[in-house]
Amino acid sequence: MRTIRTLCLTGAALAALSTPALAKDLKICLIAGKTGALEAYAKQTEVGFTMGLEYLTQGKNEILGRKLQVLVKDDQLKPDRGKALLEECYADDGAEIAVGSTGSAVALAMLPVAEEAKKVLIVEPAVADSITGEKWNRYIFRTGRSSYQDALAAAAAIPDNEEVAIGMLGLDTAFGRDGVKAFAEALAAMRPKAKIVAEEYAAGNTADFTPFAERLFAALKDKPGKRVINFIWAGAHPMAKFVDMKPERFNIMLAPGGNILPVMNAWKQFAGAEGGTYYYHAFPKNKMNDWLRTEYQKRYNAPPDFFVAGGFAAASAVFNGITKAGGTDTEKLIAAMEGMMFETPKGDMIFRAVDHQAQQDMFHWRIKKDATDNDLLELVATIPAATMPLPFRNKR
Repeated sequence: MRTIRTLCLTGAALAALSTPALAKDLKICLIAGKTGALEAYAKQTEVGFTMGLEYLTQGKNEILGRKLQVLVKDDQLKPDRGKALLEECYADDGAEIAVGSTGSAVALAMLPVAEEAKKVLIVEPAVADSITGEKWNRYIFRTGRSSYQDALAAAAAIPDNEEVAIGMLGLDTAFGRDGVKAFAEALAAMRPKAKIVAEEYAAGNTADFTPFAERLFAALKDKPGKRVINFIWAGAHPMAKFVDMKPERFNIMLAPGGNILPVMNAWKQFAGAEGGTYYYHAFPKNKMNDWLRTEYQKRYNAPPDFFVAGGFAAASAVFNGITKAGGTDTEKLIAAMEGMMFETPKGDMIFRAVDHQAQQDMFHWRIKKDATDNDLLELVATIPAATMPLPFRNKR
């Protein structure tokens, strides 16, 4: 009887070994600034990320047989809170990869947490150059565009081989100041005949832009060649207030840059204004963007916006990275993602091996003469990633 019992136990053990254990959920942490001035950006990122995972997993919500659990946390645009939330994600929640955040200051506070935990953090959509520059570490990948990529796109929208005098209005934050600095460098690299002759910086809650506009007008009005005021701005945009002050009196044009649709729709009357942008729903022609446009319109009665595409791109990086690595082991993930090409609604992206910044096309746009809400821009040119001289700054 002892022999028979032993054989029975052995058979049960073998049966248990031959039955696959139920894989635990694959937890992904998404941190965004859902409270505060960038709330709209954060909500779009979350929707885009969720829709991206839906598309890429064909509605199964799993990768490599593991069900996905997305943990969404609100950092309220507070760096200390963002840092604490990421620590919580990795240490307490068991997240194997994280995405975030909306504000650059928060993202910068999160970078050392990823390094300490030895876990991958995909930065989306924070833009500060230092994220993939001097503050970078090997656990950081960014699908979001950098300030310098924004600057290169804006520079590409400036007339070539013409004298152009430029005045800058920047948001008085790291985003605004880094953006102006990057734009000056991008002009030197791509449009050497264009020069920034004046800079102004204003707080996001500024109500009266008159003194800023007057100083920029004074600096530009007697300059030879074309005269342009460019904006590096997030949140409620000051362009309309500048228009009210009639810059055309001094032959000054306005170049507002890309923004979310509710902001840009207010610019319908500014036909002919040009700029560069990360994404506009009608520009990219690919199956992924076609699906996103169709499904987003069904669900939200509007086209997908700027940060929806960004969230979707981050989801694609997560899906393709884990799939290529065969799991979530950090070292295998890093090896898989360095140099990885992956599809996004705006076109293919490639993570540069040196600094993990996603190389990506940008778009030169013009406001249509017959512009209407959500049908505002015409494509002047796609700006290929290969034509944009994006420097390495992480000293790797």
